[in-house]
Amino acid sequence: MIHSTGVEPVLEARGISKRFPGVLALDGVSLALRPGEVHALVGENGAGKSTLIKVFTGVYRPDGGELRYRGAPAAFGTPMEAQRAGIQTIYQEVNLVPMMSVARNLLLGREPRGRFGVIDAAAMYGEAERVLAGYGVETDVRRPLRTLGVGAQQMVALARAVSVEARVVIMDEPTSSLEPREVETLFGVIGRLRDSGIAVMYVSHRLDELYRVCDRVTVLRDGRLAHTGPLAELERLRLISLMLGRDLSDVRSRGLTRFSRDRHRTPGAPSTEDTPTEDTPTEDTPTGDTPAKEEGAVVEARGLTRRHVLDGVDVSVRPGEVVGLGGLLGAGRTETAKAIVGALPLDDGQVLVAGLPLRAGSTAAAIRAGVSLLPEDRKAEGIIPTLSVRENIALAALPSLGRAGVVSEARIDRVVEIFMRRLRIKAASPHQLVSELSGGNQQKVLLARWLAVRPKVLLLDEPTRGIDVGAKAEVQALIDELAQEGLGVLLISSDLEELVEGADRILVLREGAVVGELSGDEVTEERIMATIAEQAEPSDG
Repeated sequence: MIHSTGVEPVLEARGISKRFPGVLALDGVSLALRPGEVHALVGENGAGKSTLIKVFTGVYRPDGGELRYRGAPAAFGTPMEAQRAGIQTIYQEVNLVPMMSVARNLLLGREPRGRFGVIDAAAMYGEAERVLAGYGVETDVRRPLRTLGVGAQQMVALARAVSVEARVVIMDEPTSSLEPREVETLFGVIGRLRDSGIAVMYVSHRLDELYRVCDRVTVLRDGRLAHTGPLAELERLRLISLMLGRDLSDVRSRGLTRFSRDRHRTPGAPSTEDTPTEDTPTEDTPTGDTPAKEEGAVVEARGLTRRHVLDGVDVSVRPGEVVGLGGLLGAGRTETAKAIVGALPLDDGQVLVAGLPLRAGSTAAAIRAGVSLLPEDRKAEGIIPTLSVRENIALAALPSLGRAGVVSEARIDRVVEIFMRRLRIKAASPHQLVSELSGGNQQKVLLARWLAVRPKVLLLDEPTRGIDVGAKAEVQALIDELAQEGLGVLLISSDLEELVEGADRILVLREGAVVGELSGDEVTEERIMATIAEQAEPSDG
């Protein structure tokens, strides 16, 4: 590998800042891409990776700092300007023209032409076949691009980007849809790019790939530069700690969450005795009776498998138990939760609720069986901003709040009142638009919606992300309270402290597979990071 630290950068960010309403997405970030070097860019959700890529490629203009290209100040007004200058980007989602032929997609705008400027189809097809053969793609280049598999389409996009005299190639999760053979081909292409003096920025959450192909690494966290330097000098555990913002030498024994200290009990053992409060719904309220604690799993997922996403994931949650899912971005945590509730189609696997199989691919069946999901992106997949707090809370429970298809307004009011009081939702009235509430109160509204359908298991995907400290503590205390009442909880969190203090046991995922289970005294931040960092066993073939 070339470590060309003494070479002049071809593309450089110097103290780049970028603001959006209410958010400082990049805060003085510097990064230099040098010819003949593969530079990894890593960080969790919200770290600023996508924003920095868009600054480099002309989608965004920075609000502060300087962008330099080939030694001079640069300002790309559009992505096309950046492409013409020699900056090519290969995105996770293929951004070509699916109805056009493979050959036209590969050579669009550069088609060989004969007399009178007419496209020479034979020459175009021959050139396309020759170029694609070098990328392991053997197909009829006359066929529409959409008829190829996703991996083959990705290789066409890569071939196009590299074949236009690029000086910088940015790869955003390029192996997400590739088969092992195609991944090897990609790595060979990256090697050729490096040898040709092209700068490569490689964005991936797969540690094995990073350490195999990258020379240097830059870590972003919360829009700021956390680290930059040679990757070979950075052990995996240290890289993970930088991404997650955890100091290995200073992980506190007691954190600042509002979870009970009496966690990590033996799975299935009785929890602390319930202490009803005036805010706890009684047995005659629409929230239903408290589930009885028992040894068996209330929900069990067996062998959840989806190509490129999940690889035989097993998960079980008992009543009154909080099971955590740990892992880096892209490990398969969100996909596991979506698969359990039928929101992610599976190639194989089964979900059982109270021992009975759940109809595959049906979120309605999951909700009826008592399995509810609080999604990670509350704005895109959760709240309905044009509806009131009352309407958002009652939405999922409407079928149970009426008779003969007629919904009882009085029962809706009662349910909404109960949950606004219990969850301490701060709103001018139940009729206030939910979009006018703070992020923390919007999250509580979503929790109220799913609690109102009397679930047996609640799947929580990043339940405290993006909310203020006070609301975060209230949500954590509520999770504890619900588990003590017998509700099973699957907790997904990138906050290691929250995961450690909130979960009874933790399943650690990496690249769509469970690579470790921690319980009791094993549930520590160090053990989670060590399990994530463990190298996968080399394959036999």
